[in-house]
Amino acid sequence: MWKTVKDDIQAVFDRDPAARSTLEVILTYSGLHAIWGHRIAHKLWKAGWYTTARIVSQFTRFLTGIEIHPGARIGRGLFIDHGAGVVIGETCEIGDNVTIYQGVTLGGTGKEKGKRHPTVGNNVIIGSGAKVLGPFKIGDNSKIGAGSVVLQEVPPNSTVVGIPGKIVVQNGRRVTNDLDHCNLPDPVADALQQMQREIEQLREEVRQLREAQQANEHTTV
Repeated sequence: MWKTVKDDIQAVFDRDPAARSTLEVILTYSGLHAIWGHRIAHKLWKAGWYTTARIVSQFTRFLTGIEIHPGARIGRGLFIDHGAGVVIGETCEIGDNVTIYQGVTLGGTGKEKGKRHPTVGNNVIIGSGAKVLGPFKIGDNSKIGAGSVVLQEVPPNSTVVGIPGKIVVQNGRRVTNDLDHCNLPDPVADALQQMQREIEQLREEVRQLREAQQANEHTTV
């Protein structure tokens, strides 16, 4: 347990340049408080103390603004940055060294029973406001761009952006532990640029046809 606590604290220093001291991290990081509250609630949940576990979970939510169902399984080194509005569902499974930004939802898509929330692999980064909905897996070392809505499985070493989420990078470059929210590929913009190029090509072909037609008319006259 102590090793897990140290890993949680170290995750903050590894991924947040604003962290200055261990005391500051322990006292002021709501994401860390939410994780520790969840670890207590999860032990109660596994012991069959379901109502008590939910009470601990809701109290932690009241203090931090982060809602983690006590049934969710979380690995070591999870870092929830800022954290306001984060929701993690009951059957969600999160691997080691995962980074989650504010406003993220790891949820289900309906009232189905059993496994209904995502499984997040190791070293995954999920950007601000992203929604990952359904009982599929986000592969290791993948990145989910800010504001994306992911509704299907993501292979390892992938970058996903857009609504619905589309894979824009896969095994194309080395995956690091930072997510550049401002410079991710934009599949919608790429499609619009391709459409613009095709329109310009069609305009040029129409111009050439008109010139040829006018030349033929002058020749006939």
